[in-house]
Amino acid sequence: MAGLRLGPLLRYTDGSCATVWVETNRPCTAEVRCADGARGTTRTFQVAGHHYALVAVSGLTPGTSTEYEVLLDGTRAWPPPDSPFPPSVISTPTEEDGLRVAFGSCRWAAPPAGGKDPVGPDALDTLSARIAAAPGGERPDVLLLLGDQVYADEVSDATRQWISGRRDLNEPPGEQVADYEEYTHLYYESWRDPEVRWLLSTVPSCMIFDDHDVIDDWNTSAAWLADMRATDWWRERLMSGLMSYWVYQQLGNLSPDELAADPLYAAVRETPDGTDALRDFAARADAEPASVRWSYRRDFGRTRLLMVDSRAARVLEEDRRTMLDPGEAAWLREQVLDERESYDHLLIGTSLPWLLPHLVHDVEAWNAAMCGGERGARWARRGERIRRGADLEHWSAFPSSFDALADLIAEAGTGPGAPATISVLSGDVHHAYVAEPSWADRTPDSRVAQLTCSPVHNSVPSSIRLGFRFGWSAAARALGRRIARHGRCAPAAVSWRKTGGPWFGNQLMTLTLRGRSARLRLEQARTDRGGGITLRTAMERDLA
Repeated sequence: MAGLRLGPLLRYTDGSCATVWVETNRPCTAEVRCADGARGTTRTFQVAGHHYALVAVSGLTPGTSTEYEVLLDGTRAWPPPDSPFPPSVISTPTEEDGLRVAFGSCRWAAPPAGGKDPVGPDALDTLSARIAAAPGGERPDVLLLLGDQVYADEVSDATRQWISGRRDLNEPPGEQVADYEEYTHLYYESWRDPEVRWLLSTVPSCMIFDDHDVIDDWNTSAAWLADMRATDWWRERLMSGLMSYWVYQQLGNLSPDELAADPLYAAVRETPDGTDALRDFAARADAEPASVRWSYRRDFGRTRLLMVDSRAARVLEEDRRTMLDPGEAAWLREQVLDERESYDHLLIGTSLPWLLPHLVHDVEAWNAAMCGGERGARWARRGERIRRGADLEHWSAFPSSFDALADLIAEAGTGPGAPATISVLSGDVHHAYVAEPSWADRTPDSRVAQLTCSPVHNSVPSSIRLGFRFGWSAAARALGRRIARHGRCAPAAVSWRKTGGPWFGNQLMTLTLRGRSARLRLEQARTDRGGGITLRTAMERDLA
């Protein structure tokens, strides 16, 4: 009998339609049937021996919430008969309802139930428990997962043991993930967590990759990429990472109309086995990164989300190094400025923060100058070693791209039709903070903020806590200026100040947007005295 291996995941939603993603144990017909009569059905497609379906549900009514079930070959597969959770629902809020956007990044898979969690309670588990306890209460309208949804290079003990049963861990890549099958295991481990599985079935989600979805410091530099391509395992790792990302994450980011126009999606579904078509796509994405766009746009009423690929879209040659290739940069500009008067809030999702602690920013700008030859070949070689060792590869390490984003934000936020807020949403750095920029030559009409929230579930060593606390200090800022002078770095296009944080722990931020108002809340997962887990508010404030 057909059964669910993973899912359902509620992905795209708007006022009348939604998509629901599933992985099944065999080929079958997948159907989503809603209590209000809305429904959708499709056949599964196959990749690398695994079977998937993305079911487009039509006929939804705006402003409603309806329970749904998943049937495979006509037999109910979700919810399971013994589920301790409330029914999964598809909600279609209206503009009058406002919009709640929860976001975070960096989720290492939780240990099995009853096992000791070495990194503390999981913020997604905790959010799920709170929603399940009060199904009619407050919940996010969309969950943004801003990278490192899986860790291909830092696997759990259980996954390491499973991999050791397939191959010799003494051969590269050792204890890291090697191929598509091993990637599927990462997703099972992460998304089969009962609380997270139910949460993702009832709260829509948007996702984008970061480095650990493939490997730490992915696409740091041209020299790094050349070294990786010289190994005999990297190509299969990258191909598998991109293929699995497309199946497990990217497909659900797209609307039904975008899916209908996607030739790759059509090719994969039209053949008995879509592996070769998807593998050819991944090969092209590796050889010609500019030929593939992972970035995407979502409009939620009068809120616009632009999820930006800040990993695969890079130009790495030192003499023209940019975070976004020219086509990607043009796409971002077009989406920001398109019918600007049609949105009140602009959200730019990028896994890597735009505004960092000042010392970190200055060190990254200095390092970019050194690697670019500003102080000669010896400093360039030294700079490359430092860049890799210290993970110096955020927007600050691409100075022209940093300034271009600053200019675009200022343009979008100035003059008639400017939105009330422009928020850059990021993760990666294992702490949370709010930073607000200012421009010397203009004052945007929009309230602009860098909102960084990480991790959802991962360790935060004391060295990171101390380093980032110091990085925001006045002493660190003075030190950073001296380092930047050594690199002959031009002043950044903006200055900024930290207006909240740093906060450390497993955490989520939530933006509540209603009309032209915006309110921000940071919640941290904590264990109470009775051993239960709860989300505690660490900060709440108005942005507009």
